[in-house]
Amino acid sequence: MTQDIFSNSVNLTHLDDQGEAQMVDVSDKIPTVRQAVAKARVRMLPATFAAIQAGNAPKGDVLGTARLAGIMAAKQTSNLIPLCHPLPLQKITVEVTPDPQLPGYQIYATVKTKAETGVEMEALTAVSVAALTLYDMAKALEKSIQIESISLVSKTGGKSGDYSPPVQ
Repeated sequence: MTQDIFSNSVNLTHLDDQGEAQMVDVSDKIPTVRQAVAKARVRMLPATFAAIQAGNAPKGDVLGTARLAGIMAAKQTSNLIPLCHPLPLQKITVEVTPDPQLPGYQIYATVKTKAETGVEMEALTAVSVAALTLYDMAKALEKSIQIESISLVSKTGGKSGDYSPPVQ
């Protein structure tokens, strides 16, 4: 039965003929410019949001630390996600924007490279670690902070072309 599952899965490039995980061979691909944007949302109580906005968090600069953690995380993606290729990242931006309506923060990461494979995982890793760092920096104020809606916003370049989610 296992063989039947994998014989019908010819498009699963991270599986070999025996159904074992493998790193995809991208050595024949031509390096092209690729970019990915990911987002996350961090929701908290109004009092926690107000304290962070006022700079009154016990651990210090919550937003700056989260931004830096996201940048550092993007650079470490291949060390964290087993089948990701190490990539030369040319640009990483992480924006942590206040959203009083949540209340909380919207986090966006943009990652760019010229390589044989895309940077979606790097962008997703950046927003995930930035959100986790925001939680860590503010957990003394509130333990019930919620990390929500981590997703890919867009990607450009590569064989599969451009992507943006369908409008809902």
